[in-house]
Amino acid sequence: MERRLLWYQTPSGRWEDGLPIGNGRLAAMVVNEADRDRIPMNHEWLWRGVSRDRDNVYAADRLPEVRSCLEKGDFRTATELANRYFAGKGGISGVKGRVDPYQTAGEIVFVPEGGCFLERSLDLDTAVAYCIRDVKCGDREGTAGESIGREGGGREGTAGESCGREDAGRGRLKCKASVSCADNFLMLRYWGEGIRFSGRLFYTRVEDGESVTRVQYTENRICFACAFEKGQSYRAEAVYASDGHIFADGDGITIKDAGYLDLFLNIGVEHKGIEEELMRYPLPAGEYDTENLFGRQEERFSGMMRRASVEISAPKVPLPADERIRRMRRGEKDNGLLLLYYHYGKYLLMCSSVCGELPANLQGKWNDLILPPWDCDYHFDINLEMNYWAAEQNDMGECAEALLQLCERFVPHARKAARDLYGCRGIYFPLQTDCWGRSTPEACGWAAWIGAAAWIAQHFWMHYRYSNDREFLRERAYPFFREVAEFYEDYLVLDGKGEYQILPSQSPENRFVGTGDFPVSIGISAAMDVQLCYDVLGYAIESAQLLGIDPQRREKWEEIRAHLPAFKIGSDGRLLEWDREVEEAEPGHRHFSHLYGLYPSDIFNPETRPAQYEAARKSLEFRLGQGGGHTGWSRAWSACLQARCNNGEAFYEHFAALVKDFATDSLLDLCGDIFQIDGNLGAVAAVNEALFGCWNGKVRLLQALPEEWRAEGRVNNVKIMGGHTLSFAWKDGKVTDLSLRKGAEEPVVLVYNGEEHIY
Repeated sequence: MERRLLWYQTPSGRWEDGLPIGNGRLAAMVVNEADRDRIPMNHEWLWRGVSRDRDNVYAADRLPEVRSCLEKGDFRTATELANRYFAGKGGISGVKGRVDPYQTAGEIVFVPEGGCFLERSLDLDTAVAYCIRDVKCGDREGTAGESIGREGGGREGTAGESCGREDAGRGRLKCKASVSCADNFLMLRYWGEGIRFSGRLFYTRVEDGESVTRVQYTENRICFACAFEKGQSYRAEAVYASDGHIFADGDGITIKDAGYLDLFLNIGVEHKGIEEELMRYPLPAGEYDTENLFGRQEERFSGMMRRASVEISAPKVPLPADERIRRMRRGEKDNGLLLLYYHYGKYLLMCSSVCGELPANLQGKWNDLILPPWDCDYHFDINLEMNYWAAEQNDMGECAEALLQLCERFVPHARKAARDLYGCRGIYFPLQTDCWGRSTPEACGWAAWIGAAAWIAQHFWMHYRYSNDREFLRERAYPFFREVAEFYEDYLVLDGKGEYQILPSQSPENRFVGTGDFPVSIGISAAMDVQLCYDVLGYAIESAQLLGIDPQRREKWEEIRAHLPAFKIGSDGRLLEWDREVEEAEPGHRHFSHLYGLYPSDIFNPETRPAQYEAARKSLEFRLGQGGGHTGWSRAWSACLQARCNNGEAFYEHFAALVKDFATDSLLDLCGDIFQIDGNLGAVAAVNEALFGCWNGKVRLLQALPEEWRAEGRVNNVKIMGGHTLSFAWKDGKVTDLSLRKGAEEPVVLVYNGEEHIY
């Protein structure tokens, strides 16, 4: 199988153009600048910790006041009051919310003497980043080695001649870096190809006036300690070895005439016990084999990365990735780069999750700032969910586990929050949060919303459906569904028409005219809230049936579900976003909240609800026609929705736009000019949906295959609902061969080549 590789002949111009490596617990960005290498690092639990014990103020007695305004149609006052009582003090109030910002741990810097950049690359199958430089050398031991392109980098042949010089006093210096998912520490190796090199090594962190730091250097160790004011502390420890001459001083380490330099680094945080964590993943000591350590990482990572794959026939383009992006922006097609973007999304999900206890946040696990955008936190109203849409399909269930564990840690405080804020049993999850498991709304203007736990419930359901793990359903998923269902039992209001209304309600993060200057309107039974309630009650009902338990609860949930508000269609044929026709303040809004029922849910489909399906399709086209999809994650959702609508050409247009319009040179997704990982990860789900989408219990092969991919391709070992594994190939738009490994005793319905096939 061909290697999946990002490679460049230009240095990293900024942090966002670096090459990310990680294993879920630790992460690093390899930034190869013109004259030095920087390795900014992160630890998944390294949040400042100032607000880790925050709590809610009791507000449940205020709920009748807000509901009274809504029932009278006074949405302006209801929006104001709901935000005052149920949305926290952050957001538009101008007060910093209590969500902790995710932190940078600092960075290792190596400045080679007389170094000049030539080439850098990232191997997506092994999670190893490479760099090659032309350097001033000491004793020369033969000719310089060939380009890293043959060993683990880009093209065949020699590296680019960026330095414009190669003489008897210069040679090749190579570097590779990885965060091991086998040994759980960062690994960095420099070696000269037939030459000896010199340089300066040190550890630094961005200036932070609210922390106390200390760094110590010895002839074989670096120790960096940091304590945040009123927060937690952490320590980074590195060991290094070289066959050169080592000189340590108070500012760093000087290496002279070295043939190699090895460095291994680990981080321990207070929350996990600094000493315990550092001892749990010991760094190499005494005799060690660096190549064996890298080999262990490469074998384990590639084994997971290659479990499932998608291949599309595309010509090879022997150009660096940044040049290929520029050519796409000029209108050229590059299906090979689009396929690389798909696999890059899988890569980023693994590097964010596979050995982690926490899921990918807004930037995965990568951040170089002390005050990152949106605190680099978790957003439960699309971004976090989108990160994991594709995990189960790509046989990456261990990555989804990080998301499920985070949500389970929230449950104890989420019960208290449900009582304190709304006087309800069950659980309440906030719209935005951090790692500490505290269910507190923190963003006035946005956070008066109760649908987060119901949306997360979908991931528990998908984990069961793709694994068919009945024990998981019994011990973890069903208890979660039951908690969410209990909240709705208490929160819903039975009106005079016999319908259960959701109020207050919102459609994240949109608004209609007449609710003041708030960015989100509060109303009654917004479409998304009704859809979320409908789905989670369905999960609870079906789970209870499968497990043979809770018949009285099941009967109650069935009664509620049958009497939720209708999925309404407006006079213009579009699906209503709110419970009535209102004037939209921003017709081209970035969110498609009311289209949740089209994707990622399948409530609206042409077989069971054709009218709502057509109304949802019309809503999608209208919003996109008004300028929707103008962020990376929004464009990824657009691609998913178009694939679900069997529109292959529109899917391709939106998927390609992620590369052309929303990518850094290192293909990281952008929201405006800010890196957000959700677009990268949502793109994987979009391709999956186009090639083997599933709705209404049937797997539909090539349902949105674009003309550009029609000639030939293959899907290998993907997972489908029921715990089955599927592989198939196509030629000229038709499935040519197929294999199915059944994982559960149930019929499997596949739709392809115009027919249904039951296995």
